[in-house]
Amino acid sequence: MPGYPRAPAHHAIAAAAIAALHLGASAQDSSEAAEAGKLQTINITAERRLENIQEVPNSVSVLQGETLEVLNTSGQDIRMLSARVPSLNIESSFGRAFPRFYIRGYGNTDFRLNASQPVSLVYDDVVQENPILKGFPAFDLERVEVLRGPQGTLFGRNTPAGVVKFDSVAPTQRFEGYGSLSYGTWNTVNLEGALNVPTSETSALRVSVLNQTRSDWVENTFEDGPTQDLEGYRDSAVRLQWKTQPTKDFSALFNLHARDFDGSARLFRANIIKLGSNDLVDGFDPDKISIDGVNHSELQNYGGSARLRWDLGSVTLHSVTGYETVKTYSRGDIDGGTTTGPGVIFFQSETADGIPTHDQWTQEFRVESNGKAAIGWQAGVFLFHENFEFESFGYDSTTAGNPQNAYERSRQKNDAWAVFGATTWQATPALSLRAGLRYTRDKKDFDVLEYSGGLETLDDTSATTHDNKASWDLSATYTLAKDINLYARAATGFRASSVQGAGAFNGQSIAKPETNTSFEAGVKADLFERRARVGFNVFRYTVKDQQLTAVGGAANSNILLNADKATGQGFELDLQAYLTENLLATLGVGYNDTEIKDKNLAVATCAQCTVTDPLNADGKALIDGNALPQAPKRTVSFTLKYTQPLGAGDVYVFTDWAYRSEVNFFLYESKEFTGKALLEGGLRVGYTWGNGKYDAAAFVRNLTDQVRVVGGIDFNNRTGFINDPRTFGLQFKASF
Repeated sequence: MPGYPRAPAHHAIAAAAIAALHLGASAQDSSEAAEAGKLQTINITAERRLENIQEVPNSVSVLQGETLEVLNTSGQDIRMLSARVPSLNIESSFGRAFPRFYIRGYGNTDFRLNASQPVSLVYDDVVQENPILKGFPAFDLERVEVLRGPQGTLFGRNTPAGVVKFDSVAPTQRFEGYGSLSYGTWNTVNLEGALNVPTSETSALRVSVLNQTRSDWVENTFEDGPTQDLEGYRDSAVRLQWKTQPTKDFSALFNLHARDFDGSARLFRANIIKLGSNDLVDGFDPDKISIDGVNHSELQNYGGSARLRWDLGSVTLHSVTGYETVKTYSRGDIDGGTTTGPGVIFFQSETADGIPTHDQWTQEFRVESNGKAAIGWQAGVFLFHENFEFESFGYDSTTAGNPQNAYERSRQKNDAWAVFGATTWQATPALSLRAGLRYTRDKKDFDVLEYSGGLETLDDTSATTHDNKASWDLSATYTLAKDINLYARAATGFRASSVQGAGAFNGQSIAKPETNTSFEAGVKADLFERRARVGFNVFRYTVKDQQLTAVGGAANSNILLNADKATGQGFELDLQAYLTENLLATLGVGYNDTEIKDKNLAVATCAQCTVTDPLNADGKALIDGNALPQAPKRTVSFTLKYTQPLGAGDVYVFTDWAYRSEVNFFLYESKEFTGKALLEGGLRVGYTWGNGKYDAAAFVRNLTDQVRVVGGIDFNNRTGFINDPRTFGLQFKASF
């Protein structure tokens, strides 16, 4: 099987993860001591300063502490965060390797390895631009912040929909650590740990490790298939941080991290959707499949960063330098079946995609004012460089040995720079005003370097784009009463041009820049002496020239398009409350009404499905008025935790639920490729003792064992892929 030389990283990472089992876990830092039955203050960095979430004029949700731990217990990847906060959806046709993010219904379904997304992922202050980088595991985290709406003034690049921001637990001057081991269905193991060691009076080291494994649980009933057992994986990651503060005016935080993944690619299943409906076919068995192609996925990711801070008296200077590189290869049986079915399969399709070389460099310099003057400000410059090659392979699964019959290798270089600034004015004791401005220049160079097998007729093998844009935001916060703030925000966002190379069935396509203008207003309040906290907002946004991806269709193409515009409107609710001193509940609700507005925009439709859109003279679907793809109208999340003292510790019950309403898989609408509503819940029953140092629990994920088609492939048959099945397990965690 073609691929890339495997690095030995997984040996070191897995060994570190096993060693971490003997370590302990520290509680997450808090700005105040916990009070029974009262909510702690949550400080975030959504505005690049540490602030109380209730005072930030932006729609922000936070996941941290126990909630993150519970979601990670069963070995899930970053998609576990989907619908866990209002208006967030995450899906993937690559499995654990290539998550696609949507905020308020606004995202990108493009599956190419040079795809850009309007939701930016920022991990420890470094933007992760390539979609493969966005799948780095979530472990030993201080918090996850989800910032909804344009964030381009202060964050990285390509953020017109929002930002998902990960902050790792930083080294401290305490000797501490934790180790957590869970074991569940299909030999699923989640092993996580961290060790924090002071290395001097002014420095400390923190090592964090993760090793997730699962045995194959899907049987290939096609006896001659080259891959007989599927859906297993090993996903290992390590993070090394060293923090030093040799003087009171200077500090530095260095970060090295790596990931090594080896396992199944996304498992495509032919004709699992009933014709004329979106029901699963009668007798569908998630544990079995019949395919005649290879299924395999692997990736290695290495990176590092240096975050430096100088206190210069009246101002503080920040420098953030980041480097990332990733290598990946993923191969799958795209038609999802064999020459004999199941169902009608017009032709066999087995493909692979890979990145053999990749480099991303980022540099930010930012200066901010100090003190408590009425006017505060920050300004900076951001530099971005990415250079990588990516490949596509085609295979003939009808011939012995699955010989390669098509190949394309392309290169994309992307250079961008931006200058930005923001200011805050405390106009009155009750009224605070904020404004920000950013100017960006972006250049992409795209080249097809090599191609063969049905691609020899390519006309356009290179393209260059140059974009520049100013983005801004204005906001205000008004203190209505103690612990009750009103806010309003207007902001614009920008995503640079995108390029996709020609394929066997389509020519090169280029999408011009898109811009988003967003308005929102809301209220944030701490109630009943901090026994409850609520955030509520309403919003509306308009995306001009929105970049869309026409994926698949009977023409089997992947074409970039620009819609005249798309709109979204709705509301979001975040609520946390102690119903009693021992009973804590959280509720998150998002309502997103999205619509494509372009009367002439038409796309190719499926090979075997029931299209409900009107068709033009060429037989293409007119998509004006359709919702954006993978945009659920409703998301709801709910958690409930009850704690009761028992003996020398506490017994607890924790349940969590996430719901998203139905979604369109593609730009056109059809009965079959409309994903049903999805509700997934979890239950955890445990006991803690030793002042919280030890925790033993039993858990179940996808409690109701709901099986749903969560994505599809439409160019050949009614291929679908499904969500993860129910898992049971046990976990033990120890800390010191």
